[in-house]
Amino acid sequence: MLTPALGPTRARKLVERLSGVANVFRASLTELESAGLPAESAQSIALGRSMEMAEEELIRATAAGAQIVTLDDDAYPAALKNIYDPPLILYVRGDAAGLSAPGIAIVGTRHPTPYGIGMAHRLACDLATRGLVVISGMARGVDTASHRGALEGKGRTIAVWGTGVDVPYPRENKKLADQILASGGAIVSEFPVGTFAAPQNFPIRNRIISGLSIGVLVVEAGEYSGTRITARNALEQGRDVFAVPGNVTNKNSWGPNTLIKQGAKLVATWEDIWEELPSSLRLTLEQDFVVASKPPETASLFSGAQLSPHEKKVFRILKQDEALQIDEIIEKLDTELSSAEIFTALFELELSGKVKQLPGKNYVRSF
Repeated sequence: MLTPALGPTRARKLVERLSGVANVFRASLTELESAGLPAESAQSIALGRSMEMAEEELIRATAAGAQIVTLDDDAYPAALKNIYDPPLILYVRGDAAGLSAPGIAIVGTRHPTPYGIGMAHRLACDLATRGLVVISGMARGVDTASHRGALEGKGRTIAVWGTGVDVPYPRENKKLADQILASGGAIVSEFPVGTFAAPQNFPIRNRIISGLSIGVLVVEAGEYSGTRITARNALEQGRDVFAVPGNVTNKNSWGPNTLIKQGAKLVATWEDIWEELPSSLRLTLEQDFVVASKPPETASLFSGAQLSPHEKKVFRILKQDEALQIDEIIEKLDTELSSAEIFTALFELELSGKVKQLPGKNYVRSF
């Protein structure tokens, strides 16, 4: 990556041809040129300049708290190694062992509806609680909600960055990155230390998100969303594709609804993903899962259980992707509940996390 005129694809082919990274640095100029390298690349490697840059990069990575995992290291995740174009090296902050653990990627738009945020958060929480690693890109929106859901579920989560592992992006997610590391998760990138947020890097990193996973769950994504690249990568890599259906009038529903039409598994609750896991993996995870005295509340498109009669009436008219103002709620329930009963029900629903109040006394379902 640091050698002149040597991109990731050419570097990977060179390593494959010479049977390992160490052999590349031991190769003669003639061997390197015969491998099809440009003259400046071959000379940089043969004369030792590339080795010097590699040693300097290792120092920078160590200073950033990262380790470098190469394609021929035992720590390199086997699932990622088997994709068509695996990254030659990975910079990893945190626990690299999590890269080889079974995981589900959760991806979607940077501008989700409240419904999309709620479903991503809760599904990530449910799956992380049961031992699956949640993998995403730590972008705004669905990615951020997924990482936070996994943290709430006391599970592990991996953030795959399109920047260097020392360059949090977006900047407001620096605290989230610290929480991911503190919880036993990891931050991963194939880009050198100090790499800034170049737009072209993010589609490239998407193959790593899908490559590390058993399957990819799409929550919300527009027609031209980068999420489509991740879903396509998943299909090319032989991964399962899941999707949460959305309101057909919302542009963010185009991606998941189209994927479902094309054969993606429709997901309403964590069980829809769970039942698609290999039976041996499911059995192992279930054996490790200790059921709490009170099971965690799970995400569902069919919420409403364990509510009081008044709460059920209010919850029934609320939506995930469209806010209702308090006056509209009172008007809709005018013949069924008094305004005091409605206020009480909304207060209880907010306390239980089922309803969220937005500015202007607007209310939406949290999931």
